[in-house]
Amino acid sequence: MAGHDREAYRVAYDKVMAKWPADREALTVATPFGEAHVNVCGPRDAPPLLLLPGGGGATSASWYAQAAGLARIRRVHAVDLPGAPGLSRAGDRHPRTVADLADWLDAVLDGLGVGLTDLGGHSYGGWIALHHALRAPARVRRLFLLDPTQCFAGFTTAYLLHALPMLLRPAPRRVRAFLEWETGGAALDPDWLALQEAAAGFPAAKPVTGPRPAPDALRALRVPVLLLVAANSRTHHPHEVVARAGALLPHAETAVLPDVSHHALPQTAPPALIRHLTGFLSAP
Repeated sequence: MAGHDREAYRVAYDKVMAKWPADREALTVATPFGEAHVNVCGPRDAPPLLLLPGGGGATSASWYAQAAGLARIRRVHAVDLPGAPGLSRAGDRHPRTVADLADWLDAVLDGLGVGLTDLGGHSYGGWIALHHALRAPARVRRLFLLDPTQCFAGFTTAYLLHALPMLLRPAPRRVRAFLEWETGGAALDPDWLALQEAAAGFPAAKPVTGPRPAPDALRALRVPVLLLVAANSRTHHPHEVVARAGALLPHAETAVLPDVSHHALPQTAPPALIRHLTGFLSAP
């Protein structure tokens, strides 16, 4: 990304971050895979909550619509993923395996001085969060998954076909066309949409991918889980996700969020979303 493009990207990023609570601060945490950029808000003495964004052009900024509500009960830490669009800086190493992502997330928590945390993720961030909870359950008090991908069901063929042009030749107009298709023409925040378009020129590394978590591992998970699925998601079949998660996770609450699609989360969502999240996190 050229210097001018980086400047334009930062302007777009800052416009979305301006929608966060006024007490928001930015921290930099050293990890084995570079410096993690973490946006933080909420009372310093509140229990910690770590948020992971989706993949593609998503960043920690995408939590802006939920940050204030969550910060009423938690010290919110939202991190930009390594090697992806955002303000985290890549190091000499890039995560290549699920174990690498777990090490990265452990380093982020250690750098923040957080031992036990509530953990939440959207889309690809949900996949990372679930794998981390399976590998380090002693660090996760409660886990929420917001329309997570590749956790309980695969992508639909239609979703992959519509995403292909954007993946092969990233361009702002292709990003916009894809998001307009997946969200069904929903009214999207123009600043958030501009940030997704700006990410089309971001020099991102290849993301870590892998299989869905093993059924036996999911059955053994004792961490309480809240799974919220977007009713209009074109990424996967929502009710298939709910059915499989309900059959595998012994301590899971599930709900389908009406009138919202996968990519409209978490910044555009029904009012019930924050009620679900705060109710779940506030439970003993």
